[in-house]
Amino acid sequence: MLAGTHQSVGTAESLTGGLLCATLVAAPGASSVVRGGIVAYAGDLKVDLLGVPADVIAQHGTVAAATARAMASQARSVLGADWGVAATGVAGPDGSEGQPAGTVHVAVAGPQQVVNQILDLPGDRDAVRAGTVRAALVLLLNEIGPGDAPRYAD
Repeated sequence: MLAGTHQSVGTAESLTGGLLCATLVAAPGASSVVRGGIVAYAGDLKVDLLGVPADVIAQHGTVAAATARAMASQARSVLGADWGVAATGVAGPDGSEGQPAGTVHVAVAGPQQVVNQILDLPGDRDAVRAGTVRAALVLLLNEIGPGDAPRYAD
């Protein structure tokens, strides 16, 4: 869809550790649309590498919708992409920041708006990470598709 409209995408990832970008580049022709990805696992790197405002992290934490939205916006900006996709959350097995394992926030920033989704994913680390990638890509597809296009479901 991106290649057909001459648009690009970049990723900002935490719990997925690069899996989101790796999934995008697995598609033939990805080099024409994928600008790159930033893995910012630690909170300070979300600020230093991505440019997420420090007050967003201080006020909301790293496992939050506001943080995912800022990560997606900054991925779009820093990577010079038409679309930014972000994922942050808790893969497990233990919780983090008072959030249980499986709590995930994904976001997509585009030319018109930033949207996000909160997920409660079951399973082990691998299942949570895979579910996060699926949900982020579905959110992206639904945003880049024309308004009258069928919506994708996870």
